[in-house]
Amino acid sequence: MKSKSPKLFSFAEAYCSIFGHKLKVSKNVTDHIHEYQCAKCRVEMTDTANGLLAKLTPKFKETNKFLANFYKRRSRRRQRQFAKAS
Repeated sequence: MKSKSPKLFSFAEAYCSIFGHKLKVSKNVTDHIHEYQCAKCRVEMTDTANGLLAKLTPKFKETNKFLANFYKRRSRRRQRQFAKAS
């Protein structure tokens, strides 16, 4: 069995657990979905499908990457259609 290394005490994490995170947008995935990072403890969060915040896991990162790709392709296609219509 693996032994866990002791977790170091962090004042930033203690501050955030008491007063809450100071989230700043680190990446705009789409107009409605963003990735956030806490300015104090550097924890990353993202918007979920139902509008709540959740920790940014590898699965959420992959999903956000796919959504960003899809959104970019769709917006490029719409711009070309509007350019042709003009």
